[in-house]
Amino acid sequence: MDLFAFTRALIDIESITGNEERAATFVADFLTRAGFEVELWEVEPRRPNVFARCGAPTTVLSTHLDTVPPFFPSSEDNDNFYGRGACDAKGIVAAQVFAALRLKASGATNFGLLFLVGEEKNSTGAIAANRRPVGSRFLVNGEPTESRMVEAGKGTLRVDLVAQGRMAHSAYPELGESAIEKLLQALERLRHLPLPSHPQLGCTTVNIGTVQGGRAPNVIPDHARAELLYRLVEPARTLRPAITTAVQGWAEAQFLLEIPPVFPLVLPGFETSVVAFTTDIPSLSAWGQPILFGPGSIHVAHTEREQISKRELQGAVEAYTAIVRQTQALDQGKRGGD
Repeated sequence: MDLFAFTRALIDIESITGNEERAATFVADFLTRAGFEVELWEVEPRRPNVFARCGAPTTVLSTHLDTVPPFFPSSEDNDNFYGRGACDAKGIVAAQVFAALRLKASGATNFGLLFLVGEEKNSTGAIAANRRPVGSRFLVNGEPTESRMVEAGKGTLRVDLVAQGRMAHSAYPELGESAIEKLLQALERLRHLPLPSHPQLGCTTVNIGTVQGGRAPNVIPDHARAELLYRLVEPARTLRPAITTAVQGWAEAQFLLEIPPVFPLVLPGFETSVVAFTTDIPSLSAWGQPILFGPGSIHVAHTEREQISKRELQGAVEAYTAIVRQTQALDQGKRGGD
């Protein structure tokens, strides 16, 4: 099976978050047949991470096996592959696997591969993997960065706003208390809250993702909720209390998840960029100094147009091979300096 056939076969395995087992088994079996030492690390029942090694890894290539819904199978034309996960991140899995094959065929050793579950939801696979590091010095995380090496990436803060009211007949609104009106007031206050900025990452942004509430048009609503996602340019130490203060008296702010911004290592010879999305990197701190690089564009990930260029996919095999060799040389130089 060549690079292109592997890519399409992997895309055609539905692996929406929570259903990654078949994709994990497919990749593990392929790497086992190629002569790698392969382990399946169960994170939850029927949800294993895949770890493969050649020697004692100095550098580990890593990305995720899960995708967002809805699933749709692969197709192709002369230039691109299409399908759910084409660039986020099954094409990246393929590029890393075939870079590993190339390295192994050349006689290289001491590198590994780590493919994770759950990145699209809560990084559960990365959190589990971080409890069993293998002594690697560099972690090369794959996400669609348009084949540029990322020098800075935003973090995230997930916030739920919950407003409570009192039910009443809508003909007598004075007898009730509208939770939806309270929630609207809280959201309006947050829309005007000053947010931090950063010289590399730009401005913190917020998206009001969902709004829910009420029971019927003729009932004063007693409950309302909104889900918000902030894209962070700094840790949320000052933002959290500012949010709490802004909504006080109108709603309760519940802080569900924080992922800090990252500033990965950049190697010479690569174009660079800054990204606004988050990755598994903050949850893999025990796996070495991070590098963030991958083929494909985030602008088509999570859409019905998800795709990856065949030429860029081939280029990523070359790039990941070069990154492993550069990081191993860098590590040898550091050890020699010691």
